[in-house]
Amino acid sequence: MSRSPEPQQVHTRIARQVAGRAERLWDLSLALHGEPETAYEEHRAAERLTGELEREGFRVERGVAGLPTAFVGRAGPETPSPEPPGRHVALLMEYDALPLLGHACGHNLIATAGLGAALALHSVLGEVGGSLTAVGTPAEERGGGKVTLVEAGVFDGVDAALMFHPGVHDWAWAPLTASAQIRVGFHGRAAHPTGNPTEGIDALGALVQLFNALGVLSRRLPQGSHVQGIVSEGGRATNIVPAYAESLFGLRGATTAALEDLVDELGSCARGVALATRTTVEVTDVGGRYEHFRDSEVLSGLFTGHLARTGIRLSEPAPGVYVGSSDIGNVSTRVPAIHPFVAILDAEATTHTPQFAEASAGPRARQVMLAAAEALACTAADVLLRQEVAEIAWAGLRKKAAAGL
Repeated sequence: MSRSPEPQQVHTRIARQVAGRAERLWDLSLALHGEPETAYEEHRAAERLTGELEREGFRVERGVAGLPTAFVGRAGPETPSPEPPGRHVALLMEYDALPLLGHACGHNLIATAGLGAALALHSVLGEVGGSLTAVGTPAEERGGGKVTLVEAGVFDGVDAALMFHPGVHDWAWAPLTASAQIRVGFHGRAAHPTGNPTEGIDALGALVQLFNALGVLSRRLPQGSHVQGIVSEGGRATNIVPAYAESLFGLRGATTAALEDLVDELGSCARGVALATRTTVEVTDVGGRYEHFRDSEVLSGLFTGHLARTGIRLSEPAPGVYVGSSDIGNVSTRVPAIHPFVAILDAEATTHTPQFAEASAGPRARQVMLAAAEALACTAADVLLRQEVAEIAWAGLRKKAAAGL
């Protein structure tokens, strides 16, 4: 049996592989940036990324889990072996853009960093052993492609799921909350407000009362939890009592359990208002719920160390700060995962702005994308080369799950 190479030697070869592909990766990143595609419409992006994987020998499957723009590229053993199965890592890519704002969250960089890491690791996979899956995950901004991929078993058997996110902080892990989109619709009875006012049951009035009740509820919510809503339908004419009114609410909780409690509270408030106003109410989920993110400390520590060699140093997140939600949470509750933030703008800026979209095609973004690709590939190699890494990562995930963290 051949002896496994030293990790440091593998890391050096990975760095050279990423450097050798730098121009190609950056050109692809600019192409994605120049043709932004929103959730589940990322056809050109998916085709570009899968084409790159196929050219370098990955076995590519498109349309995974019934999602036309999702894909997986596999490398490693194809057939069963009498030997115990090796470790399995997944490198994740996001590539959806925001409506009107384009790549104002930098997903063009996530896609090409994940691709660069996968190609670099693939070049040394025969030496380090194990299996590699490059996963194309659509619709992070709206819809939650990873939720569907998790449910379809794409991450079954994976020991580490690795990705990075550009941002305005250099943080080793992401304080991401659980979130849900909930639609609340009240049904009343139409009437003319002067002709037959006593026959009307005002659905919009019920909806207004729900907002009032949620305003009271919001004052006692724990840190990390909040409710924000919009009226999506409130009637069509001022001289008709609305028979139907509807709102869409965005709910967040610091943990998945806190989110579930908040969803229950919203439902209780809605049913109470319906009882008081003689309306009927429907409370339904819109899309899949995002679970809170569980960081794998051993994996994020390895990534942080590898990134430091490129001159970028990460720190712990600011205490008590939450920066949104992502469907990577649903992966991280089942598989050891990382989601570090690496800044392409200073902390005074913010994502989801034209300024951030412009920065996602700038020189600092290029540096960050290539550095992240190298650090992701080196971290993945550590998982495949060092038996204890995955064991520690799995033990840490089980411990957090047992504690509800």
